[in-house]
Amino acid sequence: MKVRIMRKRTGFKWTALLLAVSLTAGDGAAVLLASAQEEVQTEENGGNQTEQTEAGDSQVASADEMAPVEEVVEEGMVPIYGDELNDGTYDAEVVSSSSMFKIVDCQLTVKEGEITALMTMSSDGYLKLFMGTGEKAAEAGEEEYIPFAENDEGQQTYQVPVEALDMGISCAAFSRRKEKWYDRTLVFKASSLPTEAFKEGSYTTPEDLNLAEGEYQIQVELSGGSGRTTVESPAVLTVKDGSYTARIIFSSPYYDYMIVDDVKYEPVNTEGNSAFEIPVTVFDKEQAVVADTIAMSEPHEISYTLYYDSSTVEAITQ
Repeated sequence: MKVRIMRKRTGFKWTALLLAVSLTAGDGAAVLLASAQEEVQTEENGGNQTEQTEAGDSQVASADEMAPVEEVVEEGMVPIYGDELNDGTYDAEVVSSSSMFKIVDCQLTVKEGEITALMTMSSDGYLKLFMGTGEKAAEAGEEEYIPFAENDEGQQTYQVPVEALDMGISCAAFSRRKEKWYDRTLVFKASSLPTEAFKEGSYTTPEDLNLAEGEYQIQVELSGGSGRTTVESPAVLTVKDGSYTARIIFSSPYYDYMIVDDVKYEPVNTEGNSAFEIPVTVFDKEQAVVADTIAMSEPHEISYTLYYDSSTVEAITQ
């Protein structure tokens, strides 16, 4: 005779067990009871583990629940660690892989080789952060979460550790409305820091090169934007009256101005691809620039960086 053990509810399980015992004689009854009891306990334990796993997973937003992920780690990025920076507090740019997690201001503090950032958010949509993935956040304890504070303007701020600049850093944000962890990737951009933030030896200054007046060529690389735009390389580097100027020629004719250190520069040509003559303030380190494109329906400023490789400098012979 077959005995069917119901597995939906504990009460049904034990009812089935008692029925099985009553229908079985001798020592076999005890064996059946022990075996069936072990099966029920095993299933209940496994069920609890499954429920716990599902509960943990439900705290993490799926890809379908998130806004499109933007790639913020640029090809060729080299991490800059705290021991390469001078102690101090600096304005910095931080980019997020999600348009729903927007940082409107960032203050980086470097102290004894450690970097921290005070990030000001565009909204109050999150309750806490975790420096790691959403999966790890769901498993972490409350003491590992980073709560927000409000500044004088009532904006949410978070004080977070920064492992390195120019490196993708995982950060999970807990949504106030959805009550789930959302995965983000942050990049704190080294190019947004002033030159004096970097220790000597980590870059080259015009004074270090000490070039005589004249024209030179130098390898230059453009990074940022969509990654499709390039500049001609080598570029012409002009040294005159102690100033270093590079002629930057884009792979597009649709740029109408550039901004370097808050100064606007107009094109130096009227035909062909857009060309600009801009100051070079640092070598062997990314220099932040902005270029305005008119290729879209509306003019749009795009943040780029230029990297001038001092080891490639060669005089142009007449």
